[in-house]
Amino acid sequence: MAKQKTKNKILKSGYTTGVHTCSAFSKALEAFLVTKEDVFTKTIKVDNDDLDVTKGCEIIVFLSKAKNTLDINPCFHNAQEFIYESNSLELYAGIGVGVVTKKGLKIKPNLPAINPVPLDTMKDIFYNKIKKHKNIKIFCTVCVTNGEEIAKSTANAKVGVIGGISILGTKGIVKPVSSSAYIDSVETEIQFIAQNNYETLVFTLGNSSLSKAKERFEEAQIVEVANFVYESMQIANTLKIKKVIFLCGIGKMTKVYQGFKNTHNRFGTIDFVKLRKDIYDKLNYTVDINSTKTVKGISQELEELNLANDLYTLIAKKANEQIKIWFPTLDVKAIILEQDEVLGW
Repeated sequence: MAKQKTKNKILKSGYTTGVHTCSAFSKALEAFLVTKEDVFTKTIKVDNDDLDVTKGCEIIVFLSKAKNTLDINPCFHNAQEFIYESNSLELYAGIGVGVVTKKGLKIKPNLPAINPVPLDTMKDIFYNKIKKHKNIKIFCTVCVTNGEEIAKSTANAKVGVIGGISILGTKGIVKPVSSSAYIDSVETEIQFIAQNNYETLVFTLGNSSLSKAKERFEEAQIVEVANFVYESMQIANTLKIKKVIFLCGIGKMTKVYQGFKNTHNRFGTIDFVKLRKDIYDKLNYTVDINSTKTVKGISQELEELNLANDLYTLIAKKANEQIKIWFPTLDVKAIILEQDEVLGW
């Protein structure tokens, strides 16, 4: 696996759940075709430096001559079926792998939550290895140990994937600190919103924003985007979402107005000299940035002068202007958490 250096350590790449599943499937199929007996293979998703809740999970592929020997996800669903001449394989979501129950995802309802790329790879593996055989019928499950518990840390339940995690992957490699798995999850949620005809999508940053959004919108409309502001809006723009509300605290919103596409501290800090100048130009007040080291502190200072609301309005306006520069056709309304009652929704 590739490695990427940072200032303090070497970061590790990893492989997606899809790569691990396909590898385990290939080995299991080889053994089954030799022995004609039930067989299972296990693989551990290797650790990496991505933000990925599936790191270290155990994936099990089981092949059998009889369906009743499989540990199938108890949620009612259908199998993905591979057919090659007189041979066939029925692929089921096993215990710990989710089943799709709603429209709007890459997989149709009532099928195992295995994304198209790993699914197509498994199909190719089956076709290539079964060519010399005739009249073989195989039943298969993909299981993930503790997958249902792991899935509680994902958005699966919100978008209608129940009973476990999804088997994901497009390029196979999880890049270190690229947070590709998180962005994939965000994209899945936005696709779900688009396909289910919600007029408004709500982006939130942080638990407070998420809680506030839940007071006004259905949970299915809300996407927690962490620090990935630009990438999330880019997806919404591509999918032609009609309206986006972007809700976060004043600190993160200041970063957005100052042009930060990702609000994590490793991408830089707020330019307080610029902020002081903007406050002076618009509010005719000079902030002592030497004694006030946070935007929250500045807002508290201005609150004593009854200027806090003017500050919120200034920063929200500038954030909206910056987003419009990035995405001129996307209908976005940036709202600062501390001012949501004033600005309205």
